[in-house]
Order: sequence, then structure tokens, then C-alpha cells
Amino acid sequence: MQQQKQTSTQSTSQSTDILAAKRIKHTRIGDVMMELDTLIYPGSKDSILLVCGPSGAGKTTLSRFMVSSALERARLEMEANRGIIPAIYVEAPSSGENNFSWRMFYQRILAELGDEMDYPKVVYGVDPESGRMVKPRGSSGNTLAALRSAVERGLKARGVQFLVIDEAAHIIRQTRGEGRLEIQLDTLKSLANTSGAQMIMVGAYDLYKLVSLSGQIARRTHVLHFSRYREDHPEDVRAFERCVSAFEKTLPDLWGGKLSQHSKALMRNTLGCVGTLSDVLKRAARLADASGGWSEEALERALLTEAQRRKILDEILDGEAAIEPSFIRILDSSEAQTKQKKQQ
Repeated sequence: MQQQKQTSTQSTSQSTDILAAKRIKHTRIGDVMMELDTLIYPGSKDSILLVCGPSGAGKTTLSRFMVSSALERARLEMEANRGIIPAIYVEAPSSGENNFSWRMFYQRILAELGDEMDYPKVVYGVDPESGRMVKPRGSSGNTLAALRSAVERGLKARGVQFLVIDEAAHIIRQTRGEGRLEIQLDTLKSLANTSGAQMIMVGAYDLYKLVSLSGQIARRTHVLHFSRYREDHPEDVRAFERCVSAFEKTLPDLWGGKLSQHSKALMRNTLGCVGTLSDVLKRAARLADASGGWSEEALERALLTEAQRRKILDEILDGEAAIEPSFIRILDSSEAQTKQKKQQ
């Protein structure tokens, strides 16, 4: 009996691990990547790029894909010069403090720059004997200013073209006090200017608040929308169905070919967000394994409750209304003004 229980636990864990490792080919990733490839270049005036989207849309997958793609494209250059890192990924820390922790943020960047790895022997700030990153004599690495200087030197030394900051909305949520948020963004913009690396901030829709801080920030910050799959767009429905099919093929013995028939219900429940779909299916897989096999009951128990779904939907609708390009709204407003003048 104990052995049977252990086998069931192992099976459940394996199913979850397989689904967690599954990466879906999200059509939105290709669209955003094309725009980013156009906007990321030396001397760009867009020092900060915002990628906003709903919770569970797959933004972390996008963030990591941006970096892995850049590394793959630069593979030959990196082989010739092992000190080069064209792009790095960090997650904005949520330290639990009242204010955003720049210290933790800089430490994470330095860790990604990899002071334990081989550096080019001639780059400023790199020891020619050991190839390790070094601080100038007499400096202290304990102060925030020293960490900032180390990050600037490291980004330059590594030739970093762009830095992807995932969960960047943490910067907003952990900023208190009037005018502090603008200071936070100015700090990032300054880091971009001094290091030559563009900052790509990825997060939920509340990240969009940053562009309303000042006219200068709005002008120098470009916004990209990483949207969900929508039920009212036939091509989105087909794309979501392909995602469900891909998950189904990952665990064919568990689903038994019965998952795809629930694609429409899954799309409605997860609001077309592939990350949320992945979470639901991981729960469903564990529940199904634990109960001895596939059942619709296991899938239903894994779904979002209606209260959860409505809360997420409200946030999505507000975010979509704010972030969608305003060109159409500008035209509508102009037409309305013209019509009003004629009536007068």
C-alpha cells in the first residue's frame, strides 16, 4: 500500500514537472520580438521600453526568450570573446520593504553579469591574471553608490545591449511618497544612459502608470502591448486551441485525447492567458493523477473560480483600455469635434 502511494506521488510529480517544462510557441512572442528587434539598437532614444500585459499571459516566458534569442544570435561573437553578454535577465526584487530595494536590484544584476566567469583580460575593471571582476583599490562594495558604479562598469565591460527587468511593476508597488516614482524611473534612465544598455521593463498593466509621470518620460518611453488571446478574434481562438493541443500532446496518457474538446471552456476560464492555462493544467494533472486518471471533475476543480476570473477580467479590461494605441481614439475625438462645430 505504501509502495502504491509512493508510486502515485512520483507519477503526480513527474506530470507536473513535464508540464512546467513545456514551452508553448506563443504567437504574441513573435510579434513583440519583431518590434523589440526594431527598437533595440545602439544610440536609440528609447532608453526604456515597457512591455505590459495581463497577469498570466506568459510575460516571463517572453522575457527569458528575449534574452536567450539575443545570446543565440551572438553565439559566434561570444565564442570569440567570452567576456561578451549582449543581454541579461533579472527579476525586480520584492523585498517586503516599504521602498524598492535598489541594493538587491544591483546585486542581482552583478550576479547575472557573472563575476565567477571568465572575463576578457583587457577590459577595465577585470583582473588580467584571474579574469575576475575587481573593484578599484580603496573602494567599498557595501555602499549603494559603489554597487551602482560596479553595475555601470559591468554592463559596459560585458557589452550588454539590453537588460530585461521582469516583474518590473514591483518598482511601482514598493514606492512610497510624492515624486518618488519619477525618481525611480529617472534612476533607471540614468543607468541606461551611463551604461549604454537599454532597459526593457516587463510587467502587468499597472506598469503603464510610469508613462504618465511627466511629458519627458512619456516621450522617451515606448510601450509595447503583450496581449492575451481574445475570444472575439477567430485567429486568437485558433491559436489558443493549438496551445491546448500542445499541452495535450505533452501528457497523452493522462489526458487520453479528451482535453482539446474543452478548449473553449478553458479559454473563457483563463481569459486567453497561456500562463494561466499552464497553471490550471498543472493543477488538473496533479488532481487527475491523484485520483487515478483523467476526469472532467479534476479539470473543473483546477479552474479559476468565477470570483477570481471576474477580478482578473476587470484588471485586463482596464489595462487594455489604457494601453491600446490612441490613434483611433484621436481620430474619433477629431470627428466628434468637427461634428459638434457643424451642429453649432
